[in-house]
Amino acid sequence: MPEQFHRPVRRPPTAFDNLVGQADPAEQSRVAHATASALLERARRDESGAVTERLIGFAAEHGIDEIAELWSHAPARSLPGTLWRLYLLQIAIRSDAAQTALLYERGRVELHSADAVIAGAPAPANPEELVALVDMILRGAFRGDFAVALERAAAYCRVQASGATHIADDYERTEPDRAGELTRRALRLTTYAEDLAASAAAWRRGTLV
Repeated sequence: MPEQFHRPVRRPPTAFDNLVGQADPAEQSRVAHATASALLERARRDESGAVTERLIGFAAEHGIDEIAELWSHAPARSLPGTLWRLYLLQIAIRSDAAQTALLYERGRVELHSADAVIAGAPAPANPEELVALVDMILRGAFRGDFAVALERAAAYCRVQASGATHIADDYERTEPDRAGELTRRALRLTTYAEDLAASAAAWRRGTLV
């Protein structure tokens, strides 16, 4: 996943920024958890689905930095940390859908598991279909079975990680820098998959906060 997502670009202050205590980590943590819970609850109460559609389109319209202010420092296996990772996946796909589709298809072919079926993308999947997939996963997180949405996201990450690993092997002799970049991406995606799967299990136990 591109490194830029770990260093969000600053934008002028917005309503999101105003929610976060700038100097108090404890307050920042409290706000992260409170806003994640409130947004999820609000989306689930809204029968029209309008809130969910606004949340799905938020990062594409406004960028990732406002969301980063709220949730990027939260523990990976917490509600805000989980929502942050879902948004990272969305931005990563939208920022380079062609490369994403290439990695996903290679992973789908190489990975002998049910992950591609669980993720739910067509086979093969074109860039537009993967953009639609991640939006569908977010929609499921906000309106459907949250644990199932996280499991789909985890499966997606495992397919992508497999693709990145195998393509890195292809580049190892001719383009070692490119191979290293893909290997690091595979490791990040593998970690995301583990965290998302653990968060899904925690949600089912009622312990994801």
